[in-house]
Amino acid sequence: MTLDAVLIYIAGIWLLIGAIFALVGSIGLLRFTDPMTRLHAPTKVGTVGIGALLLAGMIHAFVTGDGSIHELLIMSFLFVTAPISANFIAKVHIHRRTCETPPEPLKDKTWSTLDVPEERPKAVEAEA
Repeated sequence: MTLDAVLIYIAGIWLLIGAIFALVGSIGLLRFTDPMTRLHAPTKVGTVGIGALLLAGMIHAFVTGDGSIHELLIMSFLFVTAPISANFIAKVHIHRRTCETPPEPLKDKTWSTLDVPEERPKAVEAEA
């Protein structure tokens, strides 16, 4: 078996992986009812599924001698923009209160800072 045949099989495996992620993501988009859970399925398709399909296209292009880096640029663009757009969509759902809102942060000075409280609870001291 030549290297070209092995690379074609590897490209086929990546095509199957990408197709499975696309199928699971589309089923998840249709089946989930909450907007936040519906958001989770397509974002995985946008990153992992499309990434696998583009990787299969890159492998096939290099095997046939048409080496292309366009797929790599598309993949890097998707990996950068998909989480950002998902974050913005989630923030819209939180602000419109169409989903379960996260709990309120603690009302002390140590929340989201590196400040250490003066008194440590006994449970924390027992763990340390």
